[in-house]
Parts: sequence; structure tokens; C-alpha cells
Amino acid sequence: MNLHAKLLDRESAGKPVTVGVIGAGKFGTMYLSQARLTAGTHVVAVADLDVGRARSQLNTAGWPAELYAATSLDDAHKRRATFITADADAMIADPRIEVIVEATGVPGAGIHHALAAIKNGKHIVMVNVEADAVAGPLLARKAKAAGVVYSLAWGDQPALICEQVDWARAAGFKVICAGKGTRYEPHYHKSNPDNVWDILDKYLNISDRASINPKMFNSFVDGTKSGIEMTAVCNATGLLPQSDGLRFPPATRFELADICKPASAGGTLEKEGVTEVTSSVYRDGRDVPHHLALGTYVVFEGDTDYARRCFKEYAMLPDKSGRYAALYRPIHMIGLELGISVASCALRHEPTGAPTGFRSDVVATAKTVLKAGSMLDGEGGFCVWGKQTPADVSLDRGLLPLGLAHNVKLRNDIAEGQALKWSDVVYDANDTAVKVRREMEAAFGRPNASVEPARV
Repeated sequence: MNLHAKLLDRESAGKPVTVGVIGAGKFGTMYLSQARLTAGTHVVAVADLDVGRARSQLNTAGWPAELYAATSLDDAHKRRATFITADADAMIADPRIEVIVEATGVPGAGIHHALAAIKNGKHIVMVNVEADAVAGPLLARKAKAAGVVYSLAWGDQPALICEQVDWARAAGFKVICAGKGTRYEPHYHKSNPDNVWDILDKYLNISDRASINPKMFNSFVDGTKSGIEMTAVCNATGLLPQSDGLRFPPATRFELADICKPASAGGTLEKEGVTEVTSSVYRDGRDVPHHLALGTYVVFEGDTDYARRCFKEYAMLPDKSGRYAALYRPIHMIGLELGISVASCALRHEPTGAPTGFRSDVVATAKTVLKAGSMLDGEGGFCVWGKQTPADVSLDRGLLPLGLAHNVKLRNDIAEGQALKWSDVVYDANDTAVKVRREMEAAFGRPNASVEPARV
């Protein structure tokens, strides 16, 4: 790692990496708290539809008021201060800004901002994994053609998993499985913003319920966020989704190599080379000890007896056979670590994970019986959850991406547990997100699933 040295070089030259941030929510604010303290970095502007909230968030993140008192983009550049604005497009168009951080969490907005960044020659760090799940492979392709970097966000679990997969492959190991941990029970797929508190109160001490968005939190609980994040991992690494999506097997940190290996070898996976999310809850409701609820992992294979002996000698968490081993990271620090992506894009022109193909999708799946004429409320809502699905299956069946299942009317009755199709909803074919998604489907088509390159 020499990113810090490169940042210091930019600082010494008086040419810090210039950054524009879109979205002053939790993730964006966590990044801003560290960006102020990072040599060689200048956050030129923060764009948020609620300018007052953005100012409040910067204050919460420890910024002195004078640092975000710039009156314009020109003033921000001149004084090395930060301009707060509601006009993200104007910020993106500023030729002096190098990197755009998209942290809105809204798929349509993320796609729009990514396209604008690419058009204006900006690197883009896509914190908005929801948008990446809808159209990331096409956005990354467009960015590469334009000579800019499209990157997943370091600190969020997909980018960290990509790094672990890359580490294993670069060290000559065959990757069997990679993923993260979460809290999961089968009935969570039916949770909604009203009853999610029954689950949250079991493991989070939230004294002020008004301080959080239950719909957003519910997307983590109902399995949607796991599907979105593992889709990002598949599309960036070449790993594949299992045919029926994530199974959420309970596992301790020390059982990862035993649980996350193929069923043919005594594990729970359909096959090797896939993603999986382990649960911190047993199916009877008991907590799993030493779980990985906030962490990430990779399981890999030792091809030789010597390598397998080394797994045991160096405490690499092998499975009972000694053939497989796991490496895990116990936590992720979300926006506090995002500066790694910003620096990597600007200084190395390398992403911290980026889509290379369309291998996995996240499809809208009914939480309950849905009636024709009703409006879908999208991620974390009352109507649908997002299930990881092989991309070829999604394309062949015409399934509706979860990221586009918001504020659209149903044409047909839908049974509980049924995957929705494009033909089940009334959608605007001229909507930017819809057009880009359709363009991606046409561009990648079928077949779209690649395999891990052979090792020699």
C-alpha cells in the first residue's frame, strides 16, 4: 500500500485530489468525517437535495463551520473550502473535480449521476450499490470506454469481498466461495417497515426510533441488501449466484470452510465458485456464537498436500478435511474507509472492485399476495424483497429488477413468493434508469456468465 505516500505527494505539490460528494446520508457523512483529515484530499462540494441537512451532517462529522462556508464552486477551489449545493449536475460538470462519490442509495439517481460523471470525464465511486445491481456492468463498460474509473466503494462489503477474492487468486488459490455474514431467519423475507422493529429490537439498542429510516433498515433485514451486495460481487469477480439464490446457512467464523464448500464435499453449496451469506442465527432462533454478522470472508482450496499442511500449521481455519480454508475480516467500517477508493481511482486509476460482466441479478419477489392495480414501494417496503438470481434466468424469464420496482403499478395479481416480471407492471419506457437497464440487457444478453480463468 502506498496510497498515503501518493496523497502526500499531491499535498506537497498543492494539487490535492478533488472530490464531489452526492448524498449526505450516513455513508456520505462517515466519509466526510475522514476526508477532512486526509492529506492530499479536497472535498470541493457536497450535493444534497436538503442543503440544510447537509450542513447539519457536516457539523455532526466534526467540520468547523468555516470549512463548508464556500459561496460557490469557484470560492471552494480558491479557499480550499467546501460548497454545499442542491445542484449535483452542476457539481459534476465542474472540470476541476476529479472524483465523484455517489452515495444517494437511489437507483435512478445513481444511474443518472454515473452517466453524467462519465460524460464529464470524472472517476466515479459508486457507493450506490442499488444502482450498481441494476446497471453496473454497463456503467463500468461506458466508464472504461471514456477512460475513467468506475469503482465499488471500499468500506462497503462488496469491495472488501472483491479484495479478498483477488488476494486468493493472486496467491494461486482457487476460490470456492465468498461472501459476508448477516442476521437471518426465513420469516425475515416478509418483514416490512412496521414490523421490522420486532426484529431490530432483538439485536439493536435503538432508543430513538425517529432517528432511523425503518424502510432502509428493513432492506437489510428482509434479505434484499444481501442479494444486492452479492450480485455486485458476482458481477465484479466472476463468481456466480446459486440457482435458487442465497441460502443463508448458519455458521460460526470457524466453520466457514466446512459450511461454504460444495454439498458434494460435505458443505451446503450447490457448487464451487459462488457467493453465499452466512447467518448469525440458527433456524431455531438461537444466536450463532462467534458469528460473522458484520464481516466478510473467502473460502479457497489447497491444491496440494503441502499447501493443505500449511493451512493447518498456520491456523488458516481449514475445514475438517484440510482441503479448504477460510480467511475472514470481522468488520467493515463503511464510509470511514471510503477514502481508499477515492485515492485508488485518482492516483492509480484502479477501481476497488468493478463489474466485468452481467452474471447475477436482483429480482423483485412478492412478500405477500399482491393485487393488480396496487403500487409497488420498492426496496425495504411492504410489497417485495430482492432475491439474488442468475442473470441468464432473469433475462430468459423477463424478471423485474428490484431497483425498478418502486412507484410502479401492477398489471396482474401476484402470488406470495412469486418473482415479478416486466410484463407484470406498468413502467415508463422513457425513464433513464429503465432505458439504461434495457440497454444493458441488450448489450450483455445471453450467455453472460463467465468462469474463473484456468490456472497454469
